Amino acid sequence: MTATLTLHSDFHVGDVDPRIFSGFLEHLGRAVYEGVYEPDSPLSDENGFRRDVIDAIKRMKMPLMRYPGGNFVSAYDWKDGIGPKSLRPSRPDFAWKSKESNEFGTDEFMHWCEHAETSPMMAVNLGTKGTIDAAALLEYCNLPTGTYWADKRAENGHPEPYGAKVWCLGNEMDGPWQAGHVPAEEYARRAHQAAIMMKGLDPTIELVACGSSGRMMATYLNYDRVTLEYCWKDVDYVSAHRYSNNSKDDTAWYLAEGTEIERVIEDYAGLFDYVRGLKRSTKRVYLSFDEWNVWYKNMEMDGKWSNAPHLIEEVYNLEDALVCAQYLSAFIRRADVVKIACLAQIVNVIAPILTTKNGLLIQSIFYPIELMATHARGKSLRLSFADVPTYKAGLRGEVSVLDASATLAEDGTLALFLVNRSQTDALPLTFQLEDFKATGVLGVDSLSGTDPKAANSWENPNELSVEKGRASITESGSVCVTVPALGFTCLRVKTETR
Repeated sequence: MTATLTLHSDFHVGDVDPRIFSGFLEHLGRAVYEGVYEPDSPLSDENGFRRDVIDAIKRMKMPLMRYPGGNFVSAYDWKDGIGPKSLRPSRPDFAWKSKESNEFGTDEFMHWCEHAETSPMMAVNLGTKGTIDAAALLEYCNLPTGTYWADKRAENGHPEPYGAKVWCLGNEMDGPWQAGHVPAEEYARRAHQAAIMMKGLDPTIELVACGSSGRMMATYLNYDRVTLEYCWKDVDYVSAHRYSNNSKDDTAWYLAEGTEIERVIEDYAGLFDYVRGLKRSTKRVYLSFDEWNVWYKNMEMDGKWSNAPHLIEEVYNLEDALVCAQYLSAFIRRADVVKIACLAQIVNVIAPILTTKNGLLIQSIFYPIELMATHARGKSLRLSFADVPTYKAGLRGEVSVLDASATLAEDGTLALFLVNRSQTDALPLTFQLEDFKATGVLGVDSLSGTDPKAANSWENPNELSVEKGRASITESGSVCVTVPALGFTCLRVKTETR
């Protein structure tokens, strides 16, 4: 039976913020060293930046890059990573039990961002440092010359300000694993003090307050509530983090992960409305889902005090890619709430690309990210489902076989992002367009397979890849497409108003 979905151009939740397709680069494992920065690789440029990594990042069109952490930031002194490299100290990294050479620091990161066509999303240390240190980093990055740290930036080769516009006030400060973690009341005071100083120096910046570290935490939402009640006027976003896993080895249950992602966003939407009402405020605070990915196969996090240790280098398969597509579709569907989201991370460490000194491997999760970041533009349309089948998803109960999102650009391009959770049956779909009609198919791309555990490898790098599909348009201007079993499909059609 063909399932039917209905769309109307006036029924939408607002514009999709392209920053939901952002990334995250942390000093962790081989993400920086041997990842984005490897001077002795033949694939690197004169700056030591891996050209092949930059090319892959460009394909994913990441507007922001969160840096330098993550857990790393809570014991990091950014001043160790500026100035002549020969004078930079090597430090022990508390978070990942590694050695940090500081050969790659703030200036190198800013330079790399220019090459990768992304913008910095900087995090300040509110764990073991505080307000003065955060303000000094902002001064270094954003103020014109004529003050101490801005002049230091000029001495280090960059007279013009970097102009970093999005700043994270610490990281996961409710987590006992975090250097300097504190109760919500203490974190709220730290965040407020840092925000006052930082926005006092540069009123144009946007600030992201730490949220609780995840739904598994006893502090979930309450940490966020306390922080927001104290800092409502100071911050623009609250962070949310989630890592999905199939440790149950239950594909049916795992492929319903999108329902849990949606629930997290709903939780925060409710919290924002509550605090806004409590404050009798006209201001809006939004969600920065600035750590998300699949992570459970490689849990090695102890670097044994070595340089660039091989830590949490996850191998991604087909079912992981379908879950990642569901993250992005959830962000699109809730464009009214989610304005920033960062894939954690971009290279080697739980990443869509892996490297050796002489090569690069594209992993399965790369493909839906690339397709959705390229084609999701304009308004996020509401989808009305009819006759879409369900399936038994273990403890998650009866779940729709289809996970879907849709965007409509100003030029009339309709983009549909579709995941078929069925492991056995293709899913024929018809999209009825109420006040507009399809006039031509612009492209259909699908990622699918028969084995949910199939993955690309150095020996077989094309085990999973995107294939071209087909769609048709009815006389009435509806669109028909079939999503393969265990499949993700990105469909684009040209439309015009009726």
